[in-house]
Amino acid sequence: MESRIDRIKKHLHSQSYKLTPQREATVRVLLENEEDHLSAEDVYLLVKEKSPEIGLATVYRTLELLAELKIVDKINFGDGVSRFDLRQEGAAHFHHHLVCIECGAVDEIQEDLLGDVEKVVENDWNFKIKDHRLTFHGICYRCQKQEDPEQQEQAATNHS
Repeated sequence: MESRIDRIKKHLHSQSYKLTPQREATVRVLLENEEDHLSAEDVYLLVKEKSPEIGLATVYRTLELLAELKIVDKINFGDGVSRFDLRQEGAAHFHHHLVCIECGAVDEIQEDLLGDVEKVVENDWNFKIKDHRLTFHGICYRCQKQEDPEQQEQAATNHS
């Protein structure tokens, strides 16, 4: 974690920003909860446990700065809540998500599946792509396992 924080600190310095103690506390929370897709309020509550003096506005400003500098990605899964996700180091693009409409679980796809689509868009529409995001909405494998076996059989029959 310390080496990642050092790299983030260098990135901030290269953009004329400092890794203040408040920013570092926010980055640490994001690193410790990297699998989660935390809202600003979630981040604030976790930061507050470690550094009670940090205010909500400071956490918001830090998250917005980190998003602007592409250290984190600000995402919305259609529920009206912005969530923050650390960008994979060296990643050319944002990663993709699978959002379960039953339980709300969010799974990640790290592979870039849109290379061919990008080429078509750039060539056919003369559009220079800087990034892309893809979110699939459906029913996760966990919820599918919980479905009634009779419903699973019916669904299988319908797809045959």
